[in-house]
Order: sequence, then C-alpha cells, then structure tokens
Amino acid sequence: MSEHLLNVVEETSASFTSVLHRLAHRGADDLEAVEPTVRDILHSVRHEGDAAVVRWTETLDGYRPEPLLQRSFDGAGALQRIDPAVAHALQIAAERIDVFHQHQRDVGFRYEQDGIALGQRVRPVRCAGIYAPGGKARYPSSVLMGAIPARVAGVPDILLATPRVDDLLLAAAHLAGVTGIVNAGGAQAIGALAYGTATVPRVEKIVGPGNLYVTCAKKLVVGHVSIDGIAGPSEILVVADASASAALVAADLLSQAEHDQAAYPLLLTSHAPLVEEVNAELQRQLPQLPKHAIARAALAAHGYALVVSSKARLFAIADELAVEHVALHMEDPDAAFDAIPNMGAAFVGAATPEAAGDYLAGPSHVLPTGGAVRFGSPLGVYDFLARTSYIRYTPAALRQQAGAITTLARAEGLEAHARAVEARLVEPSRS
Repeated sequence: MSEHLLNVVEETSASFTSVLHRLAHRGADDLEAVEPTVRDILHSVRHEGDAAVVRWTETLDGYRPEPLLQRSFDGAGALQRIDPAVAHALQIAAERIDVFHQHQRDVGFRYEQDGIALGQRVRPVRCAGIYAPGGKARYPSSVLMGAIPARVAGVPDILLATPRVDDLLLAAAHLAGVTGIVNAGGAQAIGALAYGTATVPRVEKIVGPGNLYVTCAKKLVVGHVSIDGIAGPSEILVVADASASAALVAADLLSQAEHDQAAYPLLLTSHAPLVEEVNAELQRQLPQLPKHAIARAALAAHGYALVVSSKARLFAIADELAVEHVALHMEDPDAAFDAIPNMGAAFVGAATPEAAGDYLAGPSHVLPTGGAVRFGSPLGVYDFLARTSYIRYTPAALRQQAGAITTLARAEGLEAHARAVEARLVEPSRS
C-alpha cells in the first residue's frame, strides 16, 4: 500500500476529537514573532512619511521606489504588451467580476413611522488601498477581485500598493479602475496607506492578501483605517460522499496545496473507501505539478482526511470547521449547501472547480480564513461603503415619545439627555 499523503483520521479513533479541535481553531500565522519589527516600521512611516517608506523598501526589497506614487501608468499599453491569451482572460474575468458585484449595490433607504422619518444614507469611502503581493508570486486576479468591488461601490480613488509593479499587474490595474499605484510593498506600504504621507493619500479601507509582515501591519493599523480581515493560509475543504470522483477530489486538494506549505487541504467524507482512492490519485497527480514540493509539504503538515459515519455528521463538522473554500462533491450538492451555514465560498457540485472562483466566476476570491467565515464574508461592494443614519422627528412625534425617552435617560443617570428632550416640549423646534 502506498504511503498516505493525507493524514487519515476516522471518527471512531481516539485522536479524532483532538484533531478536529485543532483544525477548528486554526488561525492566521503567529504574528508575534514579526510584531516588534512591524511596529518599528509603522512607527517610522507614521512619523517620517515618504522617507521611511523609501528607506525600508531599499533595505528590505532592494530597490528605490521612484516615484513612490504613480498617477499616470500605462495600463492600456501593458494590456497590449502581455500575452494576448492572458489579456483576453483578464478582460473576461473583469467583466464577470463587475457584473456580479453590480448586484451588491446599496442605495440606502428611507421610511416614515409615527411621524418620524428614518433612513440610511450610503456613500463610498473616498479612498481605498488594494494590496497585491510581490514576493513568491504575483496575482493580477487579486487586483481585479479587490479593486473592482471598490469601483462598483463608487470609490473615487483606488490605490494599488505593490512592489516592483510589472505589466501583468499594470494591465489588471487598468481593467479594475485603479487610479494610482504605490510602488512599495510590505509593512511600509500598509503604513503609508493607513497614515498617509506627503505623497501617498491616507485611505479609509485596506484590502488584499500579503505575507506575515503585511498581515501583522494590517492588524496593527486597525482604528486608523478599516481592513478586510486578518488573512491566514489558503484552505479548502472537500465534502464528499460515495458519488465523488477521487480524481477530482485530489485535483481540488492539490489546487490549494500548491499555494503555500502552510495551506490546509482537507477532505471530509462519509465514504471510507474514497480515502484510499484519493490517496492513489494524489500520488499520481502530485509529481506532475511544477510546485510539487510545496504541495507535498502542505499535505504533510495540514492535509487531513476526516472519515465520519453519516451525512448529518458531514454537515455538522463542515459547519464547525468554517472553511474558506468548500467543494461539495455530493450526490445532492444543493442540499449540502443548505445544510452548511459556515462557508466562505461554496463550489456546488463536482463540475465546479475552486479555480473557477479564483479567476472567472464573478464573486471576489478575497475570503476570510482560519474559521473567520463564522462572522466574516467575501470581499464585496459593502466593504467600501459607509452608512449614515437619518432621523427626523416632528414636534408631535417627539411629544408622543418624550416620556419613554426621558424615562430611559434618567434610568441611565443621564439627566441632560432627558432635559434636552423636555426643552423641546417647552420651546418646540420650527423644523
């Protein structure tokens, strides 16, 4: 029998509970080790501005970012210079992402009840920062997935922060509606976006994946700026029954395992024989991958096959794990979708590869990880919107509610609140 690439744990085994607990409480990488360095970088950027961003970029990335901010960049030309097939695919992706996010537009609301006009005004933030990695890999798809929802939301100024921008990212930035490029990465770029410098405008929202330093920096600037979330390693959960194809299950697991050694490729099945079949497929498919060493390391460190006794247990455990990408290789995948509330993105049916969601389907592939889908959502138009409550009383409406308002105010020991109401009963407002 060939060696298992997945760590197999059956529900009847003594270790199942502890493994499940560990997986359910996985999270972002430990940020403590890099936090002192990141704090130093952020402190210097906040107090020295451009000079600190340039200095840290020279020290850490080995180049001088000149100019630091580019408002005019040849994105249209870059689209012509890259491989025509790639350019065409990026254009298709951009159109589909735009169409999907148009459905998320929010125009606010207003209504009247008992003489009181109430409502909510919705406006886009004035400036958003989209971060794109520039280390082991470059992801023009993430530029589209981050910037297009911002554009659909109506954000007037969309800045892309990335080190050593190339034609691929320039083309994506052009298609996504980016209005400026910050020629820097790492914690120093996050600091520039969050605090603002003489060159880089301060943004209201920062989104996009990055390395440990970027993730730590995003966490530390919360309060100065809003962020999309604390991203951890990529993860996929394949939920499979006896109808599943082992070849497709293995392909989906490898599609996430090749991202990073820290990725989580997880299989959850109620059909025990599938595990051996998937293992054989992994053994067959893995050597064919250019990034086979990375994928093998991810499988060894975080790859698990969890075998349970029933469909009900499948759904309960999938919900408990709350995984970023969930592939439903089930006889009735829509029923499975309905039975599992906590999923970042669901790939419903064996004909739906996770890669479709990464590139062309339409929803943003920027998703919560580490179980954060329990309270988080895919990146969307709503991430770039701010809301204002509208409240307007008529004098008659205030008289009707004055007793209840003043009673609650005095119950909380806030006498001035109560008197501010009563003053209007004596001297009614003209409005």
